[in-house]
Amino acid sequence: MMQTHPEPSQFGMQPLPIAENGQKLILATASLQVHTFKAMMRYQIETLAFLKHRYEQDVKLAEDLIDGSEFNDAFDIFSTFLQNAASEYATEAGKVAALTSKLASETARRVRREAKTAVEDVAAKTVA
Repeated sequence: MMQTHPEPSQFGMQPLPIAENGQKLILATASLQVHTFKAMMRYQIETLAFLKHRYEQDVKLAEDLIDGSEFNDAFDIFSTFLQNAASEYATEAGKVAALTSKLASETARRVRREAKTAVEDVAAKTVA
């Protein structure tokens, strides 16, 4: 995180501590918003990649059904399609759960780091 050092104003005074804290709060809020945006984009990317694959499988199912010459072939094709789809949806649910856990951990780390910085700043100003 970038540290900012207030410059004396034209009147030779430092900005009020509340203004400094306000700036830090705004920067921390913006950082959290960027983190949230990135997380939502990761979800979107994962979801779209999965849906693309599933739609391709749907098209393949239609092609396989048309190419099959007998009813038993169609039943086997459809049965295999459903088994694969169920397996892929379960796998995707696991990926989403893992992504959610990772994002929650990252967010907790960021919040802890911001809180620690805020406490250190208050402590430094109290000593000074």
